[in-house]
Amino acid sequence: MNSKKRILFTATAAVAAAVMALAGCGSAGSSSASGSSSGKKDAFVLGGLWPETGSLAYLAPPELAAEKLAVSDINAAGGVLGKDVTTTDADTSDADHADQNTSAVQSVMSKNPSFVIGPASSAVVKNVYKTITEQKIPMLSMGATSSDFSGLSPYFFRTVPPDTVQGTVLGQVIAQDGVKNLAVAVFNDEYGTGLRDTVVKTVKDAGVNIVYGEKDAFDPTETNFSSIATAIKASKPDAVAVIAFDQTKPLVKALASAGVDTHKLYFVDGNTSDYSKDLDAGLLEGSKGTIPGVQASDEFQKKLVKAYGKDISTFTYGAETYDGIILAALAAQKGGSADGETIQKNMAAVSGANGGTECTTYKDCLAALKSGKSIHYKGVTGIGPFNSSNDPSSANIGVYKFDAKNVPNFDHAQEGKVPTK
Repeated sequence: MNSKKRILFTATAAVAAAVMALAGCGSAGSSSASGSSSGKKDAFVLGGLWPETGSLAYLAPPELAAEKLAVSDINAAGGVLGKDVTTTDADTSDADHADQNTSAVQSVMSKNPSFVIGPASSAVVKNVYKTITEQKIPMLSMGATSSDFSGLSPYFFRTVPPDTVQGTVLGQVIAQDGVKNLAVAVFNDEYGTGLRDTVVKTVKDAGVNIVYGEKDAFDPTETNFSSIATAIKASKPDAVAVIAFDQTKPLVKALASAGVDTHKLYFVDGNTSDYSKDLDAGLLEGSKGTIPGVQASDEFQKKLVKAYGKDISTFTYGAETYDGIILAALAAQKGGSADGETIQKNMAAVSGANGGTECTTYKDCLAALKSGKSIHYKGVTGIGPFNSSNDPSSANIGVYKFDAKNVPNFDHAQEGKVPTK
């Protein structure tokens, strides 16, 4: 895929698990543990939780690439507190693999990480965050957008805005396009239903009728969408909002077979993706999607590909992952220790919550910190400083339009303020 056609996808997701036992399972990574979450610690150990298998596996390459790039940039600039950052990674898989969620988190936590990046999905976060945060280890999700997560824990951060921002923008786009009767196809997941509710409220306030899906949701493991597509067709919608992940491919095919106009579909960050190899040419032409965040530059995309070592088809969560790691490293540097409590206390400050000298790279921010200055890291995502709920205080929502090859192309962006609880 041509680098100029690559798009940053900040999709959100959802998975489920509970965490208790101590076990090791997941991808291998270098690790170095020294000390606990409290007390002075001079070695920064980065824990990573990635969906390397399961229905969200397409998200792992850009996330892992961003981890590699961030760690490389940090270490090239002198590391954290004069030492190289080391990593310990594990595969959380998806909602249908709760045992793997558990073992992945316990594998990473057994290495005494300074900070944990991930998971990307709301339901996984919901079921594992206590195991991490109750040990006073800060964690940052690059894609969990559940509105319920604002202020979830003093030790939980995210570089993606809550669904209320994206859902509102998507609803506005639908209404502005003149849609009068909207059907919604959504999977039964915290991410899906949360976004659905925000979209529905926004469009109804604008006078749009919901003809299907306001209360209906399909099972995330569903593979046969013929009956759903038939029901949507019977509701006579002007357009259909599709809120799903990989289920989107068979769902769109079913909609087309049922005679639904697939040129008037609306997607979200979880499925605004390149379907040039999956769907007949022109099937999605004219359809639109929204993605939190700015469009990644070709330069940043090329850096991710180089760091990963092979091509990447999408860039979902790439910038959000990268910025999250850089912020944590800067927080440790500012606080003079790589323990969890120190990092947690300094995350908002290095994000610019209190103002400070703007800097766009770890190297420049590190130099500013060493000179005694307060900093405001302006990262790749373009988000505002953390607010009191540990959400980005502002974020851009990109609006994309599908071309004749079923590839979404950036159309425009709209900035949205993130509410605090």
